[in-house]
Amino acid sequence: MTQASSLPTRTFTITRADLVRYAAASGDHNPIHQDEDVARSVGLPGVIAHGMYTMALAARAVSEWFPGTETVSFGCKFTNPVVVPAEGGVDIEVAGEVKDSAEGLTTVALTVTCEGQKVLGMPKAVVRG
Repeated sequence: MTQASSLPTRTFTITRADLVRYAAASGDHNPIHQDEDVARSVGLPGVIAHGMYTMALAARAVSEWFPGTETVSFGCKFTNPVVVPAEGGVDIEVAGEVKDSAEGLTTVALTVTCEGQKVLGMPKAVVRG
């Protein structure tokens, strides 16, 4: 078992073009991820990123912190939307802390925020390697 240690924060910018590409790759063409009027009509503050795309970026940070390892599990709850403006993009920040490392498995607690607000609840990854 190791003592908790912080990992360098990773920042990812999400643009509307990313949402279009993710929709094509995932098959999730829900208009709240591309159409401002539809998003607002259902009570959202604007177009939002796919929750699974946000989660994938958090997993990408884990793979960058631990290259050459295998992610055994990754879990979280979607707590707040990531609003993506029509122009430019929005940054999400992924911070991590190694909580435990034993028997070839490392547990990483994550904090995923956008504009200072947590967007994923209780995100955690376990890696082997």
